[in-house]
Amino acid sequence: MEGSFDIWKILAGVAIFLLGMNMLEEALQQLAGRPFKLFLRKHTQHKLKAIGAGAVVTALLQSSSIVNLMLLAFVGSGIIQMQNGLAMMLGSNIGTTFTSWIVATIGFEFNIESFALPVTGIAGILMILLNKHSKWFQLSKFFFGFSFLFVGLNFMKTAVEAMVQQTDLSRFNEYPVLLFLLIGIIITALIQASSATIALVLAALHAHAIDLEPAMAIVLGAEVGTTIKLLLASAKGIPAKKQVALGNFLMNMIISLLLVFFLQPLTFFIHETLGVKNQVLALVVFQTLVNIISIVLFYPFLNPFGKFLSARFTQNSDETLFIHKIKPAETELALQAMQKETDHFLQLILAYCKHIFELKPEQKNGNEFYKKTPEEKYEFIKHLHGDILSFYVKMQSNHLQPEEAARFQLLISSVRNGMYAAKSLKDAWHDAVLLKNSSNDKKFAYYEESRKRTDHFITTIGKLLTAKEQAQSNADSLIALYREIIKGYTEELSHLYKQGTIDHLNETEISTIINYNRELYTAYKSLILAVKDLLLPEKEAAAFEELPGFIR
Repeated sequence: MEGSFDIWKILAGVAIFLLGMNMLEEALQQLAGRPFKLFLRKHTQHKLKAIGAGAVVTALLQSSSIVNLMLLAFVGSGIIQMQNGLAMMLGSNIGTTFTSWIVATIGFEFNIESFALPVTGIAGILMILLNKHSKWFQLSKFFFGFSFLFVGLNFMKTAVEAMVQQTDLSRFNEYPVLLFLLIGIIITALIQASSATIALVLAALHAHAIDLEPAMAIVLGAEVGTTIKLLLASAKGIPAKKQVALGNFLMNMIISLLLVFFLQPLTFFIHETLGVKNQVLALVVFQTLVNIISIVLFYPFLNPFGKFLSARFTQNSDETLFIHKIKPAETELALQAMQKETDHFLQLILAYCKHIFELKPEQKNGNEFYKKTPEEKYEFIKHLHGDILSFYVKMQSNHLQPEEAARFQLLISSVRNGMYAAKSLKDAWHDAVLLKNSSNDKKFAYYEESRKRTDHFITTIGKLLTAKEQAQSNADSLIALYREIIKGYTEELSHLYKQGTIDHLNETEISTIINYNRELYTAYKSLILAVKDLLLPEKEAAAFEELPGFIR
């Protein structure tokens, strides 16, 4: 029973350590998110600078995951070139050793509880008392998370020491180092934090539960395991994100498989040449050496390696359906492809609307978009919007006829209004969830009523897109629908301001309903404008400019 208890204490220590890391990440993102992003943008224009920037920011943020996920966004948007992104990841690996050095030098050399528990207590109480949106709250959260690292480490250290006294673990040191490499990969892939894996190994090494070479193999496995999160994050992203994530995985995998066969020479170098006799410090020195060797090995080949990655994932069947098949120079075909792509874009927005309001969606076999979560659908729509805009910009270099230029202008206006609608729907969705889950009958009834209105509106718009009738018929239908929602919005506001409607609701709840109503009708209006630009010729589309607005 005692041994079982120690195992659970180890798991509790890992959980507390991970919670501390998570709090550190969240606090630092709030305290210095934008400055770090600007720092990265400024210092990633050259590969050497990118390595330094990756190391500095990761050391300060205490998380390579934040930096690498930030990096994916920069590469995906074209702000950072892939080769520089890979260089920054090499530097980020160096930055992760900062946590290991703190744990090794403070966590095992001092009485952890003497400073971790007071900091935990004071910071935790301040977090309860302070405003959650203040910097002081985030600062308290930072110290609370930092102290939790050592509380969790203390759990791991004492549990491993107790286990060593009860169990002879020396026989495990005879197993092949490749097994320990695999253990490091699996543990880190599961807990998604290489720092926690290394802290656990340091605790085992301090308690003499494991020898240095198996511990080194686990650290190499952790270097590979930490790349799994990035692979998963990029799986449904654009090709550039997949390429960077694959590059990070390959670099870590290659260096780990290479060095796992040189553990004895590296042990000799650390002990005899560098003179590091302390096993705990020797492991951290090894981790640092691994990442320095990785930089030396890969830096000369970043350009060809980047070209190799650029040839991967070149096609993405879930992105544009039509425009990626046509060269912008082929004006007539490009116009037809743009027309079809815009129609497809608006259909996806309708599907997104149906999903967030739990309406019956159409089953589109073979299209991964319809299997995505609402958040993933919105991100996909944003990426598709960017792809269409890029295609439109390329078209501007052609010598277009006036009629072609006018048609392209209407289509890009349709796409722009469609994106406005998607953004308004996303904003309305957060309020919709609050209303749907409310115990207040009036709030829930309002959600159900708005859901029925949305179903009617989306069905009507969907029929117009599917039927594609004559221009005049479409114009009349859209104008009638436009006037209908103007009237509906006005009547809804009057209804909301009546005393009977807002009884038993506080000021925040009333504001939520009014904002929700506004975003919903803004989405309706934007969708109508998007559909009219897609379906109507320039003359008929221009008639909408004389119609009154309704958002006040």
